Amino acid sequence: MIYSNSLIYIELHESSIPWLKIFTHAPHKEFSHCSAKEKIMIWDALDLIEKEMLIYFKPAKINIASFGNMLPRLHWHIMARFENDEYFPEPMWGTKQREGFVLETPMEPFLEKIKRELDSHW
Repeated sequence: MIYSNSLIYIELHESSIPWLKIFTHAPHKEFSHCSAKEKIMIWDALDLIEKEMLIYFKPAKINIASFGNMLPRLHWHIMARFENDEYFPEPMWGTKQREGFVLETPMEPFLEKIKRELDSHW
């Protein structure tokens, strides 16, 4: 877990690309089940993470998804995508297109920045 407050928490997903996930502490199944405060926190966190990924990693695209089919619990995926990552242009759940992608930018400074920004935001 890289961040937590009373309503949401954020995890790093083990992957070759920068990939964070946002969860509510309450086990909501759908976004419409969230309180207004939870919705605002989710959108603020999505916005902040996307902007910081764009600045820090300079990806070709940011993917944001909320499926919850395998885990029927509300959560959001935020992924920085690169034209040479293993799945691009497929989704990360799609067919692997190539081998050998290595993220050239270290994750730790990005994660520290996200923690600082979220702590100061709330």
